[in-house]
Amino acid sequence: MAQYDVIVIGAGPGGYVAAIRCAQLGLKTACVEGRETLGGTCLNVGCIPSKALLHATHSLHEAEHNFGTMGLKVKAPTVDWTQMQTYKQDVIDGNTKGIEFLFKKNKIDWLKGWGSIPEAGKVKVGDEVHEAKNIIIASGSEPSSVPGADVTIDEKVVVTSTGALSLPKIPKKMVVIGAGVIGLEMGSVYKRLGVDVTVIEYLDFITPGMDGEVQKQFLKLLKKQGLEFVLGAAVSKVEASKTKAKVTYTNRKDNSEATVEADVVLVATGRKPYTDGLGLEALGVEMTPRGQIKTDGHWRTNVPGIYAIGDAIEGPMLAHKAEDEGMAAAEVIAGKHGHVNYDVIPGVIYTAPEVASVGATEDQLKAEGRAYKVGKFSFMGNARAKAVFQGDGFVKLLADKETDRVLGCHIIGPGAGDLIHEICVAMEFGASAEDVALTCHAHPTFSEAVREAALACGDGAIHM
Repeated sequence: MAQYDVIVIGAGPGGYVAAIRCAQLGLKTACVEGRETLGGTCLNVGCIPSKALLHATHSLHEAEHNFGTMGLKVKAPTVDWTQMQTYKQDVIDGNTKGIEFLFKKNKIDWLKGWGSIPEAGKVKVGDEVHEAKNIIIASGSEPSSVPGADVTIDEKVVVTSTGALSLPKIPKKMVVIGAGVIGLEMGSVYKRLGVDVTVIEYLDFITPGMDGEVQKQFLKLLKKQGLEFVLGAAVSKVEASKTKAKVTYTNRKDNSEATVEADVVLVATGRKPYTDGLGLEALGVEMTPRGQIKTDGHWRTNVPGIYAIGDAIEGPMLAHKAEDEGMAAAEVIAGKHGHVNYDVIPGVIYTAPEVASVGATEDQLKAEGRAYKVGKFSFMGNARAKAVFQGDGFVKLLADKETDRVLGCHIIGPGAGDLIHEICVAMEFGASAEDVALTCHAHPTFSEAVREAALACGDGAIHM
């Protein structure tokens, strides 16, 4: 029986980061993972492979639509789907092997297999039981199906994001159920590949939780790219054969029923915590009504010595949120002060254009009754964006009306996922919009649009 200071269950972004931080803090650490490779959903069948396909298909779009304008005369590109899948796998392999290297470098034991907790202080992997003074549950999440609908997922015709990443061939028609991050990213991948994509969403708008103006502009741009949307529609049934599927839905406004057929149906209606098989019920670990593990402000469960982080607990299901919690939980176990600022966790959608946000939305500030001001700047006024055919979108900065302190930022446009972090840092330091506005930004860069939005919170933007 091996003995450890910490055993982490799950080697996704939350788990492997927690394990590395524990090891850095001098704790004897092991990590349990049943996959053949480390990295969890994110590196194997989530964030990383989807970004590879997004990059490949964005490059295809550039070749088809913009190369000629720039004087690059080439034959119309053709898609080798098998090679694109090979490229995607190479990206996955490079990242997962990188985590394996980091485990060896930090002397972390990889306990290969699926873990359970027979009692506090013990973790069972296969037939072996290991002792640990502390256990961190970082078991992640799995796709959830359509609530109240008759849907059977086979990962061939009716797929989750996992199946959508590795379809045997490019379909002619795809239906995406759910207009959230996963549905829109994968929908845009296949649209660029020439697929007829229809997105069905229960709500009357896309990307729930995002700024209202961003939602409207994003929908407009996606429609311009050729994606079709059916909003305010409740899917009741998906009937699949070997090669086709029929989706039945009800229009919520008038209760009329309609159907649409497709070669592939992607179910992208969110994710749920994956805690099956851990033995939490027998241990008496408290859970929320939504199946999440309850923790206190220090990621501790109600059972002493057992911690939980990432998608398994409450909060946004984001890899970087899990990473922050993993480091913070490690700090707490080592007797230090772990901290996560939940008010400054950015969210990004990696479509083209990208969409990114951090902090409060206008709707939230209105609901709080907080006095605020808005600084907005269009990428059409940004020289760099126009030069690379990416003038669509805007930066929207929200600041306190009295103190000028930055409260939130919402960006739709080129490089939004990177630009948002300027505001994340500003918010961590309690900066004002004026602080951002008075900071010199290199020209020509996309980041100038952020500065212009900050200037718009004062006397006004320069290039607008």
